[in-house]
Amino acid sequence: MLAARPGRRDLPSRLMATGTRSRGPLLLILPSIIFMAALFLYPLLSGIWQAFSGPDGFTTAWFSRMADDPYFWEATRNTALLIVVLIPLQFGLAILMALLLRQRPRLAGLHFYIWVVPLAISDLAAGLVWLSVFTDRGYLNSVLDHLGLGSYAWLSFEHPGTMFLAVVLAELWRATSLVFVIVVAGLQGVPRDYDEAAEVFGASYWQRVWHVLLPQLRPSLQVALILRTILALEAFAVAQALTGRNFPLLVGETYQWYYTLQNPNVATAIALVVLALSILAAIGYLRLMRRTPEVG
Repeated sequence: MLAARPGRRDLPSRLMATGTRSRGPLLLILPSIIFMAALFLYPLLSGIWQAFSGPDGFTTAWFSRMADDPYFWEATRNTALLIVVLIPLQFGLAILMALLLRQRPRLAGLHFYIWVVPLAISDLAAGLVWLSVFTDRGYLNSVLDHLGLGSYAWLSFEHPGTMFLAVVLAELWRATSLVFVIVVAGLQGVPRDYDEAAEVFGASYWQRVWHVLLPQLRPSLQVALILRTILALEAFAVAQALTGRNFPLLVGETYQWYYTLQNPNVATAIALVVLALSILAAIGYLRLMRRTPEVG
């Protein structure tokens, strides 16, 4: 009895120590939670309020006005088309570049740094670089004139196909390096033993790539796919520098409504549409690329 009493007396102190330890991790991440709430949560709630509030309270008039604007649907179509065309090209090119680097050619380090140079260039600067190529008196038309083929209005509103081509090429040059870096990092974690074992059993190079390397790269490709789709939904500066509003995109329409048309409510409504599409795309990719459980 006497030996048990000190333990009972120490029980409250032990409970207090346990509670302190359980609150410790929360206290450590509390500054990050506050920072993220101030950086993301408050602007999100403020944007939702602005998109659904009017002079008489709750309203969906701003979304109706957004839907009545023909530029919105053209921007939606152009953004979707850009994603459908650009993402496969970027991933195919990035994987080929990473596989080439995996063979450890001479000056492999120099190749890597050259290929990631576009990461250091801003969107607007990349757009201006390609504007100097495709403009009426740009480098491309200078070469065509020198060859006697005549010039071509690549960025004219009369030629939507070449406008789209210019935007795709500019985005392909600017953003493929991001996917490339993620794929190269993923390849570092793939043991070469798997590749060598498959080669011993007679698998060809492309069979080893398809059945050995790519399955091991699933997490890296998933991250890259989500990031690139979200960034493609937010594409703006490159297309703005090259085509202005002749090739509208969703984020470009938020700029037009906010600064040019002086209507932040409609601009916020379009921004919420972009946010919703980004969330749906991320959830869809996570479900699509989720590993199937093994049958035991």
